[in-house]
Amino acid sequence: MILAIDVGNSNIVLGCIENGEIRTTARISTDPERTEDEYAMLIGEILGLRGVDVSALEGAILSSVVWPLNTTLSRAAEMLTGKQPLVVGRGLKTGLDIRIDDPGQVGADLVVGAVAALALSAPPLIVIDMGTATTVTAVDKDGHFVGGAILPGLRLSMNALSSGTSQLPNVSLDAPAKCIGTNTVACMQSGAIFGSAAMLDGMIDRMEEELGAPATVIATGGLAGRVVACCRREIRYEPDLLLKGLAVLWEKNRKK
Repeated sequence: MILAIDVGNSNIVLGCIENGEIRTTARISTDPERTEDEYAMLIGEILGLRGVDVSALEGAILSSVVWPLNTTLSRAAEMLTGKQPLVVGRGLKTGLDIRIDDPGQVGADLVVGAVAALALSAPPLIVIDMGTATTVTAVDKDGHFVGGAILPGLRLSMNALSSGTSQLPNVSLDAPAKCIGTNTVACMQSGAIFGSAAMLDGMIDRMEEELGAPATVIATGGLAGRVVACCRREIRYEPDLLLKGLAVLWEKNRKK
């Protein structure tokens, strides 16, 4: 069994993976102020609550978009497993052919998401990740990572809306009964959910035109399930997409 750690701007997702199958998952808040000892203790306690025997972990793999935490979490993972973890970045074999202006600029999360999507479906592919930011990336028919788009995340946008206006409140991100709202809360929820769904539908249409072929669309991220359900395009929702990608990368890079 291995420990997969996916570090996002808001949350860290943990996954215990055995023979390519995700056995359990957990989520903790991302906090750059925590030390490696604190993270090791916290992760160990959470895994224990999930019934995981930490001594059974044969290694770990880490993907992070919060670079100051890379060293901290690498050391924490090493304390838990007794082995230096694999870290998604330079030197790690991905099998992904990245064809953008500067391949070094591609975030680890985008690499892992594309690797996972290619393991699940034949290209061309469009991969959507709705986290603190919403990313939409494209893989062409030959399996090349060709680029994408980055947008403000749904919760980030709604927080900016409520904090930047004097009369708009914070609202729950639930889909209203209909698109045309009849009160402030319903109007804001319509804009958040249906507006995001329409945005994704439109981005998929435009990217498919540039790819030159219909694409399989796969979405992940904490809020993706709510939005994808309101999209008119067919989108496959994979809540554990990045953990699956980390499992693929572990198999590509572990010492036999």
